[in-house]
Amino acid sequence: MMAKRAARQRNQLPNCYYEGYLEKRSFKDKTSRKLWTCLCGNSLFFFNDKRDADYIEKVDLTGLVSITDDSSQDRNLDAARLNLQMKDINIKFTAPNAEARELWKGYIHAVAELSVPSSLNLLPGQIHMLKEAVEKEKERMKSLPPPPPPAAVTNSNAYISLKADMPACYHSVSRLEAELLLEREAKRGNLLLRPGSNGNSFAVTTRQDLEGSVFKHYRVARKPDGSFAIDVDNPVPCATLHDVINYLVDKTDRVLIPLILEEAYEKRISFIRSDDENGEKSVQQALSNPPSVPPKPVAVRVPTPEPAPAPAPAEEENIYLNDNMDEEEKETEDSIAVLLPPKEKKAPKKAIMPPTPAPRKLTSSLTPTSSTSSTSSTCPSSPSTTKRDLRKRTLTDPLAQIPLAAITELKLKLEQKAKSQE
Repeated sequence: MMAKRAARQRNQLPNCYYEGYLEKRSFKDKTSRKLWTCLCGNSLFFFNDKRDADYIEKVDLTGLVSITDDSSQDRNLDAARLNLQMKDINIKFTAPNAEARELWKGYIHAVAELSVPSSLNLLPGQIHMLKEAVEKEKERMKSLPPPPPPAAVTNSNAYISLKADMPACYHSVSRLEAELLLEREAKRGNLLLRPGSNGNSFAVTTRQDLEGSVFKHYRVARKPDGSFAIDVDNPVPCATLHDVINYLVDKTDRVLIPLILEEAYEKRISFIRSDDENGEKSVQQALSNPPSVPPKPVAVRVPTPEPAPAPAPAEEENIYLNDNMDEEEKETEDSIAVLLPPKEKKAPKKAIMPPTPAPRKLTSSLTPTSSTSSTSSTCPSSPSTTKRDLRKRTLTDPLAQIPLAAITELKLKLEQKAKSQE
């Protein structure tokens, strides 16, 4: 975090371990500036000149990530560059020579990590000075007040999480960088929101013209309940940072305009191609036709197999009591049954009785044997006897299916009876 504290002079700063001129350039700086730099405590303080009593910028080394060499060449062949990577910013420095670069790297690493680095090319006396700086910094750290209680740390973390919902005019710059940014982008806006100097607040920087540029800085404090207040003679409470910006814009009749920087993007795709014949390079536009999108694959539908039709019920066969099948037909059926698969067992079918035929009268043709005919010729029966026999035969044999033995016995009895009557 970089800030300006004009009220604090050099004699009020912590112990100075190392100092000298460095050219400083951050991501937002277009040109580098040669500043007198002092390593006091665990912070870098920058002055316009080594005789100045007030510093203009400060870099806290608590968030140090790495410090490495920059191999890019400088206009001054003796100069040596190095990169200071912090958690939120990357700063580029240029030292007068390679030896000064090694000393700056050693002191910064020793103070930030409280240990002497072993990978630097230093003389034994220089390494001894680094050890002394580490011991002094440890003693200074012990004399500092204790850290805030856990509740305050929790509130600070919750406050820092609010940065995800910042106004569009928020820029992570220092006090001096905010002034330079507003001066450079005067046509786009004259108000921006930036981080505060203590890391737990915010600040609003404005720029207006009155026989030159006039800059003003307003501190935005955070309350314990999570709201904010513009820290002026009569504090102005605001629920959110958006309300802070809206209040300043409305109360100044919209003279203050938030600075919103929109990054420029290309509208067409272009590329540089060299001519194969003469080698000249030219800018060409890519074809604007969008690539053809392949058709969406259609899932193959597998036809559902239709259920097999149920077998037709076998026609019921009429079973008659008087069905007599020939032996040849039975043999044929047996041979077919062997070839065909076995059928499921079904319940026995109920026999259907044939209709009862009308009774038939016995004629003379029913007398079968020659002996009977000879007997009847010798013993002729009377007409009344014949009628009686026919009536009796009809009653005893309704189906006309009397066995032959019974008919013969009946004839014998009739003959005996006829003889007895004579």
